Amino acid sequence: MRRRPWSVMVVSALLIVADAAGMIFHLADFKSVHPVSSDLVLVSFVRLMAVVIGIFMLTGRNWARWLAMAWITFHVIVSLFHPVGELAVHLVLFGVFAGALFHRAAARYFSAAKEPAS
Repeated sequence: MRRRPWSVMVVSALLIVADAAGMIFHLADFKSVHPVSSDLVLVSFVRLMAVVIGIFMLTGRNWARWLAMAWITFHVIVSLFHPVGELAVHLVLFGVFAGALFHRAAARYFSAAKEPAS
């Protein structure tokens, strides 16, 4: 069994915990808004996608690593229309994700999932 780099565990945990908590927080919004707004559905979908990405990164799926980068890139783009502090936070997170998911040990971890078992 291949060893999972700590950086992958940290980013995966960040995605799973933060977005699961966000989904739980927004459950009350589904009850109070009739009809349910499309923005609420979109935000919930993006949060659910982050949880799924985090879970599959823990299993070494390379597609999840790339989807995590697309996910944080989406947040950087959305942050362009918000206060500059929010953009700065997302840019820092983008750098953390890139560094954590593409360093040598992480690249080996994600590429090992393609190798046939011997």
